[in-house]
Amino acid sequence: MNTRRTFLKTIAGGAASLSVSSATAASANNKNSDALASDLPPPITNEERQTRIERAQALMQNQGVAGIVLEAGTSMLYFTGLPWRQSSRVTAVVIPAEGAPAIVTPSFEESKLRELMVMEMEVRTWHEHESPYRLISGVLDSRGVKGGIGLERTVRFFVADGLKQDAPKWGLVSASSIVSALRRIKSAREIELMQVANDITMAAYREIYPQIQDGMTGPEISNLMTAAMAARGAQPVFALALVGEASAYPHGSKKVHVVRDGQVILMDCGCDVHGYKSDISRTWVHGEPDELQQRVWQTARRGQEIVMETARLGTPIGEIDDAVRNYYEREGWGPDYALPGLSHRTGHGIGMDVHEEVFVVRGNETRLAPGMCFSNEPGIYLPGQFGVRSEDCVYMTEDGPKLFSGLSPSIEDPMG
Repeated sequence: MNTRRTFLKTIAGGAASLSVSSATAASANNKNSDALASDLPPPITNEERQTRIERAQALMQNQGVAGIVLEAGTSMLYFTGLPWRQSSRVTAVVIPAEGAPAIVTPSFEESKLRELMVMEMEVRTWHEHESPYRLISGVLDSRGVKGGIGLERTVRFFVADGLKQDAPKWGLVSASSIVSALRRIKSAREIELMQVANDITMAAYREIYPQIQDGMTGPEISNLMTAAMAARGAQPVFALALVGEASAYPHGSKKVHVVRDGQVILMDCGCDVHGYKSDISRTWVHGEPDELQQRVWQTARRGQEIVMETARLGTPIGEIDDAVRNYYEREGWGPDYALPGLSHRTGHGIGMDVHEEVFVVRGNETRLAPGMCFSNEPGIYLPGQFGVRSEDCVYMTEDGPKLFSGLSPSIEDPMG
């Protein structure tokens, strides 16, 4: 209970400012949203990063963790803004339970590292014959902390193994209860950046939708979407366009399908604005939809509505997945993950990564809280025929769930 109270107190500052449903975030239904690079809001500040570090340190002290080790990736970006890339050599941020963070890196990388740093931090370097793990241990020694070394979930095995060999006195523990717990609760500033990414994605959808013609291929449609997102100042992350039978498989097929009258087109696209992602899917029929296509589309749309109705503060997130599958089974789909039906989870967390914890899947007892963000995508797939997936992301507020993008109005008017 003490850990739970400390955690809630520690993250409260991030969620307390989450009055973003109208004040900070742009309207999720703004059809005229067409942001350009000059319109983008500023990125996350070092002041917010320092607050994140202090919250992590409070959790470490409460849990008896001496420090956390972060390799290159979004968690390193989250705490330090450092856009480093993983290599065969260890570069790691060490955040001690008390005192200032430090970076351990190969000596020959120091100049490049300092060019990329956006926060002032101590840099400790190692030569090729030396152990970076002893340097990590030395950072913790110098800060006078005690406990185990917490490893963020993306830290590679050889790093963990090196710490076991060269820094054995510390012991290794998971840092998920610290890093993931903080990252899953988005601040109002993070919500704002995600809203802009969603607005740009929808503006790009509305631009390319009328350009799709008979004879086009999925890759050609994807290229249109990538260009439209980039033209608005975002960094395109993915633009999946599944035509015909390929739409029956959630991540597509290696076969190249050509747009023809009566075929389903399923697109799944997202972009990045200052490190924060969007993820929106739309499905429609090129030409007139038949009765089965209409029925499946409407059922999947109702699935999205059930997600919104079930997502209430304090609800275990797994109950959302249960509610959708129960409805689909009553309508003759499934059961469970069986096809034709819904073969994947109902949604995933989203933020700096497209797929983050917490996952909207059966058995997940994590309770919904203000600041959590997740996708709403209960698709239905008919192998050999077609699939339907409309996907919009949700952020939780004190007043309940809010959409970054409005639900698709209809199969005839997918973009609204």
